[in-house]
Amino acid sequence: MRIDLHTHSAASDGTDAPAELVRNAAAAGLDVVALTDHDTVAGYEEARAAVPAGLTVVTGIELSCRLDGIPLHMLGYLFDPEEPELARERELVRDDRVPRAQAMVGKLRELGVPVTWERVAEIAGDGAVGRPHIASAMVELGVVETVTDAFTSEWIANDGRAYVDKHELNPFDAVRLIKNAGGVAVFAHPLAVKRGEVLPESAIAELADAGLDGLEADHMDHEPATRTRLHGMAADLGLLATGSSDYHGARKTCVLGEHTTDPDVYAEIAARASGAKPVTG
Repeated sequence: MRIDLHTHSAASDGTDAPAELVRNAAAAGLDVVALTDHDTVAGYEEARAAVPAGLTVVTGIELSCRLDGIPLHMLGYLFDPEEPELARERELVRDDRVPRAQAMVGKLRELGVPVTWERVAEIAGDGAVGRPHIASAMVELGVVETVTDAFTSEWIANDGRAYVDKHELNPFDAVRLIKNAGGVAVFAHPLAVKRGEVLPESAIAELADAGLDGLEADHMDHEPATRTRLHGMAADLGLLATGSSDYHGARKTCVLGEHTTDPDVYAEIAARASGAKPVTG
């Protein structure tokens, strides 16, 4: 089995519509794909309705979090999307994305970049607006060559000149909310140092004690030695180790199935979850 547990559709900052994403996943030879849009479940219905024969779709989310000033992301799988507390927190994070993006556009304009909010909103469409949409507008203007090039300290990285904070969950709260909704919580790309500062291992151990289920070890932003380190850390802490592409369609260079999750790990995730069930076409 080929299992990719981290992808994004146009419901957040990917370029594939949810239905297109699941069709592309099947065409890429995947057996299981998880839809984990940023802070939203808006793509669920379309993705489930379009599942091709032979493909299993896992519904999920990638929640924006922050601890001690360090931003991070928490993946949630197979939780009840109607659970009130998680739904409320999810909407708080999502609703703050628009004023945050508008403030970042303002900062870029102060830096001489003629980006407009109207164009960023047009690129985002109905998706949850985020930095990749701003980066895409910068690419169109020729300010940077690729979306990735915008994520530097010069522009919109976490320490960038045009960066603006948004409402984010404490990761301990994120784990609690996901678990209380019957889901499984996995720390996304926990040692992706190219993105900025990362949590110390002591904090990851505390998250494990608080109910964290797993670490996303195999990811494009982890070097081979880091992946090995994370697999060892997961084993030491009694956590699952997952792998995934973090696919965003044409917005990033990664491809579906670039990294995958062991079938036994996926089976354990499905067994632990009580909020929702995978959907097979």
